[in-house]
Amino acid sequence: MPVVEIRSYRLNLGSRDRFHELVCQQSLPLMLEWGMDVVDLGPSLHDADSYFLMRAYHDLTHLQATQAAFYASSAWRNGPREAIVAMIAADSNVVLALSPDRIEALRNRSIVSRGAHPE
Repeated sequence: MPVVEIRSYRLNLGSRDRFHELVCQQSLPLMLEWGMDVVDLGPSLHDADSYFLMRAYHDLTHLQATQAAFYASSAWRNGPREAIVAMIAADSNVVLALSPDRIEALRNRSIVSRGAHPE
């Protein structure tokens, strides 16, 4: 069954606008280039220094393999990694098993239009 990972970030005080800019301009294009299915991302409504990233995978094994390859890549390590990680005070993940229909219901269509939904 497909899984969705929801990653929640608590950012350093006052860094969310810059974080969002870096994610949209550098990290998101890189994730899409690597074929990651970015369902949604953006500032959290509950706190001025919180942010979320939601991605879908075929299953837990696919999540683990995809992330291991991506986060070990020179494109990530020599790209936006340092600037993005420097703004993160803490993070947490939740992984849910969801049907494809439920994933589609969560999808932010403006992300899909950038090519985030792989075959």
